[in-house]
Amino acid sequence: MTDPLKPNLAETTGPDVAVVETEAAVERRAKEAYFTASQRQLIWARFKKQRAAMVAAVILLALVISGIFAPFLSPYDPTIAGRNKDYTNGAPQMPQFCDKNGCSLRPFIHLVERERSMATNFRWVTKVNEDERNYLTFLPKGDRYKLFGFIPGDRHLFGVQEGKIHVFGTDEDGQDIFSRTLHAIWTSLQVGTIGVFIAFVLALIIGGISGYYGGWIDGFIQMITDAVRTVPAIPLFMAVAAFMPPEMSAEARFFYISIILGFIGWPTLARRVRTHLLTERNQEYVLAAQLCGASSSHVIRRHLLPSFTSYIIVDLVISFPYMVLSETALSFIGLGLKDPVSSLGVMLQKATSADVMLNYQWYFIPVIFFIALVMAFVFVGDGLRDAADPYSEANK
Repeated sequence: MTDPLKPNLAETTGPDVAVVETEAAVERRAKEAYFTASQRQLIWARFKKQRAAMVAAVILLALVISGIFAPFLSPYDPTIAGRNKDYTNGAPQMPQFCDKNGCSLRPFIHLVERERSMATNFRWVTKVNEDERNYLTFLPKGDRYKLFGFIPGDRHLFGVQEGKIHVFGTDEDGQDIFSRTLHAIWTSLQVGTIGVFIAFVLALIIGGISGYYGGWIDGFIQMITDAVRTVPAIPLFMAVAAFMPPEMSAEARFFYISIILGFIGWPTLARRVRTHLLTERNQEYVLAAQLCGASSSHVIRRHLLPSFTSYIIVDLVISFPYMVLSETALSFIGLGLKDPVSSLGVMLQKATSADVMLNYQWYFIPVIFFIALVMAFVFVGDGLRDAADPYSEANK
């Protein structure tokens, strides 16, 4: 029998009942989705609630895309081959739509004339000819490149009808700073990716063995881990730089820097893997796998490591800014990458002289991109860490 005090929704009609049924259905589906969601879906749902992390993720995605497609987005070759020898230490040329002669639907820049002046100790003095417009063109042919390292092309996103355009200005060699900045972002990301990958593999192997077996094996591995953590990075790279021959190619130097960063960056992640395995190795599902005859490598690979995959991913994202900072710092002090490689550290090295600070402030434009890249990684990493932790204050 049905309770007469409770209305029968199946027999009752009206918009209010429909609303109640809809809200109840939505709430029921939400609960079902929550309890049946995977760990990845739960992390994504918590991550989307953090505005700072989402904004940082958008900025990071934009920087990564600009680095990947740098050969197409940049108007010129970032090396000395694409330099403009007639516009060395040139100020930025920003496109505009209006000038004293009126407005135009197409963006343009004004032609410039340069000459040495005694009033400025024979420095270049730029005179803008506002009567001559140089209109922007899109998808023009220019310097040849290989997108992703193997796709040849010569089309660039933008250019001008005559001469060259330098949105961020040029350096003392006449190289376009905008083109170099985009390529530098990609170079720093490549170094960070290789370094993080090497550190990730070593951390999983060393931390997994140490945490699973424990005992004297754990003690011996922790001695090695502590020894690696005490190695100072700067003296190590000074020693490596002393043994690198001057004629070593930029690609070889890039490869060695990436490997060294990876070999000295694994202890922190290895400690976290070890701590988790020490806690999980005595759980029932591990004992069940061992009783079924599973080998130690199978237990670690198929049962223990997947149990905290989300935390490993978070650690990887957090490790990226430290790798980028290490590469930038080493290149900044002359121990890392050098010209003709375009990296953020190499470009920051050119902005250290007093002459640049006083007269060529556009050299500091890559600093903005460097700060944005590092801060985006930090905010995304913090957001993922909070999203992966269900007991975090952000998820309550």
